[in-house]
Amino acid sequence: MTTWTLDELDRIGDAEELEIASRRPDGSLRPFVTIWMVRVGDELFVRSAHGRENPWFRRAVESGDGRVQAGGVERDVAFEAGDPALAPAITAAFAAKYGHYHQSIVDPVISPESEGATLRLVAR
Repeated sequence: MTTWTLDELDRIGDAEELEIASRRPDGSLRPFVTIWMVRVGDELFVRSAHGRENPWFRRAVESGDGRVQAGGVERDVAFEAGDPALAPAITAAFAAKYGHYHQSIVDPVISPESEGATLRLVAR
């Protein structure tokens, strides 16, 4: 199993946004979508701001893998369900990192609905 290097974790975790693309059944990548992400410990997480029905989220869950770009790092990743036990820490990380935005923009990412739409990015 491949893991993130500390440099990759720092660079991606410090980036304001992440570009994420899921893989199609033929192996090609879908277009990148810009989203928010957070680092909690040595793991990276993304959330769908509008729950599990958001198209990029549904495609990521369906494919199970893709690629991310942020902070000058580009890596293939697996998309895994977020650990519900980490939901409070992930929510706090999103609130801290993006709290400088208007609350109406942050609220959808820290809502209970979004907690159920959290994916862990596993380096490949």
